[in-house]
Amino acid sequence: MDSTSGGGGGPPGASDPNTAEAATGQAEGGSASSASASASASAPPSRYESQKRRDWNTFLQYLRNHKPPLTLARCSGAHVIEFLKYLDQFGKTKVHITGCPYFGHPNPPAPCACPLKQAWGSLDALIGRLRAAYEENGGRPESNPFGARAVRIYLREFKVEARESSKLKYIYASFAFIFLMSASNERCALGFQFGES
Repeated sequence: MDSTSGGGGGPPGASDPNTAEAATGQAEGGSASSASASASASAPPSRYESQKRRDWNTFLQYLRNHKPPLTLARCSGAHVIEFLKYLDQFGKTKVHITGCPYFGHPNPPAPCACPLKQAWGSLDALIGRLRAAYEENGGRPESNPFGARAVRIYLREFKVEARESSKLKYIYASFAFIFLMSASNERCALGFQFGES
């Protein structure tokens, strides 16, 4: 065997001198920082960062498809709310309307015609990611449409609607708890009065 085939000729662990010099030069010189930069650039983004990028691209696509097309600079809180309503068509959470016989039932026994919507927690997280993406892409915090007052109000009302629609039993339980607590406090107050006399 010859020495170029790697089968012998040199001591174990010896390699091509040109490659060894190149590796040594990288480790010693200024290219070490570029090597570490390329290593960090090749690390996959976190799940949050990936989701944020997908959400941002989805929103930009929505603006392009909007009639008439919108630019990011002209986007307002009203457009963000419009986007959130558009996303409802892909939702998986049943939100019962007031006239539905299953209004207030968390687990209705039969299907109904009430609309599917996005879950409140999903929308809240989405707005948080889009708010961050807007500022990372050069937007000013004071003009961030995802932080607009109208969007915050919409999310708050959406949360209340979803809670009332499917978890009315929770409200009844809360009233029962308050009633029991007030009755208990009255008894304590009466007992305290009797104890004083």
